[in-house]
Amino acid sequence: MKTVHVAAAVIIEDEQILCVQRNENGLEYLSKKWEFPGGKIESGELIEETVVREIAEELNIKIRIKEFLLQVDHYYPDFHLIMDTFICEIVSGEIKLNEHIDLEWLNDDELSQLDWAAADLAIVEALIKVRT
Repeated sequence: MKTVHVAAAVIIEDEQILCVQRNENGLEYLSKKWEFPGGKIESGELIEETVVREIAEELNIKIRIKEFLLQVDHYYPDFHLIMDTFICEIVSGEIKLNEHIDLEWLNDDELSQLDWAAADLAIVEALIKVRT
């Protein structure tokens, strides 16, 4: 089974958390699911560099990492996902969705209302614990 290592950003602004919805794709278990933005680590790239680059590519904004949140280790039907997750803040730019179809700014008590990708559920649970 293929292992994919990614970095994700939990972007918090004015006590609200940015949630983005994936586009439709061939993987039914990920299609149109909600997630925290981020992406694959490129060869020779530091995880922190990945999350900053991916957010610039996906959302057209510059972010700053505030702290490491957790590493998610999840097995999807087709691949093994390792996701390093960071609490981040926006430094500059206006959000533009380049890869996602929707976004929501939610309070931690609203996060469970969305249909999350399975791996992102661990992040939702951690945020609810940490922030309440």
